[in-house]
Amino acid sequence: MTVKEIIIELKALSSPDHLAKLSHFGINTSKALGVKIPFLRQLAKKIGKDHDLALELWETEIHEARILATLIEDAHFMTENQFDRWVNDFDSWDMCDISCDLLARTPFTLNKIEEYSKDSKEFVKRTSFVLMCEHAVHYKNLGNEHFNHYFELIEREAWDDRNFVKKAVNWALRQIGKRNEILRMKAIETAERIMNQNTKSARWIAIDGLRELRNEKIIGNIKKKQ
Repeated sequence: MTVKEIIIELKALSSPDHLAKLSHFGINTSKALGVKIPFLRQLAKKIGKDHDLALELWETEIHEARILATLIEDAHFMTENQFDRWVNDFDSWDMCDISCDLLARTPFTLNKIEEYSKDSKEFVKRTSFVLMCEHAVHYKNLGNEHFNHYFELIEREAWDDRNFVKKAVNWALRQIGKRNEILRMKAIETAERIMNQNTKSARWIAIDGLRELRNEKIIGNIKKKQ
């Protein structure tokens, strides 16, 4: 398929109702069509992996075309420059979060988590913590020591009260803590230190994190995994 053919198909799959829902959930719709994610995944499966096409789709600047680009891109062909360029183009949380499935499979991820964690751009910084979540949930072979530095970054950046940053910081804290009992206890210790920062954002991150990390159902699920 060509970019032109894909855009025609995306427009056919779009709906005004879904476009309105995107706006309701805090997604920038200035360049969006209103296509549901399952439709994009189906289209990506139909197209298959295609690095060159992914690059062309990204350049259209259309919201759904860029998400589709991340779904058909092959992580093995991504360069560090492309990684940085795409992340710096993020203008919504859904584009960020969906892209991180791809980005986490590149060799640049570890350095970018550190680098992006202190970036001034909201969605670039969010990327750092969503990548931590990707590691916590999908990379079962990673040892506990891999996550120790992530706790340091989570604690350090808990002050940031921007909505899509603090939610990602909180998400990373909880997801890492749910890997196993050792990390759950470290996540609780981290949350308790965050609470002592005494900022509105830090208190929210800590309280919400501790609520889940101390939940009996969550503890039971961790025990079952072990």
